[in-house]
Amino acid sequence: MTSTEKILYTGKTHTTGGRDGESRSSDGRLDIKLSSPGSTGKGTNPEQLFAAGWSACFIGAMGLAAGKMKIALPADLAVDTEVDLANTDGAYFLKARLNVSLPGLEREVAQALADAAHQTCPYSKATRGNVDVVIHIV
Repeated sequence: MTSTEKILYTGKTHTTGGRDGESRSSDGRLDIKLSSPGSTGKGTNPEQLFAAGWSACFIGAMGLAAGKMKIALPADLAVDTEVDLANTDGAYFLKARLNVSLPGLEREVAQALADAAHQTCPYSKATRGNVDVVIHIV
């Protein structure tokens, strides 16, 4: 940690049973059942959780970018994130698509906001160079 680094928040979870288990946060606000993708299990899966977290983070990053660009974000903006669990020759990996909807904004402005968000969003930074990511303006 650098001398200027400031931890803003630490999410803590306790997970048992892996993909067919359960996970709880230390504050009790998250308490979910887990199931493997495509199974008939009653829980969500890690790919869905990752997609939800990334979407929320990305919207926050677009808000910061919009503030710097002095642009008002539309109230009905949305990010539909798709996270693929893929396998090639026995090696698992992730791929992702972020479908960004910014109704009422010109396509070039929407693209500039999405590009700026992709540079600053912590999820985007964490996946850069490790996950094939495509961002679509829809």
